[in-house]
Amino acid sequence: MIPSTILIVDDNKSVLTSLELLLENEFDEIITANNPQQIESLVLTSPIDLVILDMNFKTGVNNGNEGLFWLKRIHEFNSYLPVIMLTAYGDIELAVKAMKLGASDFILKPWDNHKLIEVIQNTLKESVRMAARSESKKNKLTMVLGTSPAMMKLLKMVNKVARTNANILITGENGTGKEMLACEIHRLSLRNNKEMVSVDMGAISESLFESELFGHEKGAFTDAKECRIGKFEAADNSTLFLDEIGNLSFALQAKLLVTLQNREITRIGSNRKIPIDIRLITATNRNIDELVKQGSFREDLLYRINTIHLEIPPLRERREDIPLLTDYFLKKYASQYKQTGIKIHHQALEKLKAYSWPGNIRELQHTIEKAVILCEGEEIKAKDILVKPHKGKNLNESSNLTEIEKNVIEATIAQNKGNLKVSAKQLGISRQTLYNKIKRFKI
Repeated sequence: MIPSTILIVDDNKSVLTSLELLLENEFDEIITANNPQQIESLVLTSPIDLVILDMNFKTGVNNGNEGLFWLKRIHEFNSYLPVIMLTAYGDIELAVKAMKLGASDFILKPWDNHKLIEVIQNTLKESVRMAARSESKKNKLTMVLGTSPAMMKLLKMVNKVARTNANILITGENGTGKEMLACEIHRLSLRNNKEMVSVDMGAISESLFESELFGHEKGAFTDAKECRIGKFEAADNSTLFLDEIGNLSFALQAKLLVTLQNREITRIGSNRKIPIDIRLITATNRNIDELVKQGSFREDLLYRINTIHLEIPPLRERREDIPLLTDYFLKKYASQYKQTGIKIHHQALEKLKAYSWPGNIRELQHTIEKAVILCEGEEIKAKDILVKPHKGKNLNESSNLTEIEKNVIEATIAQNKGNLKVSAKQLGISRQTLYNKIKRFKI
């Protein structure tokens, strides 16, 4: 017996009885429902591991639309719940459509008992593997964020606010892991059954801002060959992460503010207002309070996005995280470059701990990757740790975020002999974002 709870939804009570008798000796618990309206309460209140769902519920109707509707609804409640579709009509196009919408498999009535049990068992095994991969990903996220007292204090606050709908502003230097923290907040939220939608605001030009965020109708402008939903609609009932919010122009800030106040969007080329239900997380590496004082960032928008403020400390202020992060990246790149068994010498680790890390976790990651590639033998030595002072002012504790960011960008561009494509990749940002920063810092 596989310890699993299976929900069967079919309007034919004889089908429910037959399946219950067939499966009760093979699986832990069988729950039946003859009305699809019961699905929501059952999925949300019972530990369902798999759903067997009929495609049709009305007499004389066999187009499968009801089944497809309830398939989508189930995945709105739980995007990871496997669903096997059950139908008496062998329509291959319908089967393909159901699979595209997320069905795990498709069984025809009358079914073969052994085949049905095999399909259920295989689907449950795959579900367990996916859950394991998801859990592994969660552990990696937490590991990369760090376990120092400063990060534990931050994560304690995250645990308090994650399950609320409060808007969150994440600040911190480049490379500190702001997007990772946003992912962790979303994972812990009540909206985690849908993917978080991320937008790099620094990479969106003013001309594309409305189309990218609000969407457009077919024919709304020259290149609008088809209807397209924007990021706000895509993030409905989920989390919308707006990175580099401090780079948004004053005019675009006003458009964003109106959307956040009204909680509705209008696609370009349409007059229809579409309500949106999102949880907003924003991030910036700039001193946003200073931007407000300078008049380059709207104070009313700051109030709207800054219900909760989370500051990620730079790596130089939590050096006790360096060994843990080093070990994580070492294992990652040792596996990637087939250097299994590689270790780091204690002098190399001391060199890492002594460095100021102006590029933070991202710079540490690239440093370990290079060390794994260049290392001779099975131990990374101090000479393999290629860090050097960045050009410009000394990056000491009193350096402000803007100076540090400018110096890191200058050093990276110089290191790559002016190749902006490679520099952007090394910095972990898009080329458009790098162009914007070059212009802003007058590099």
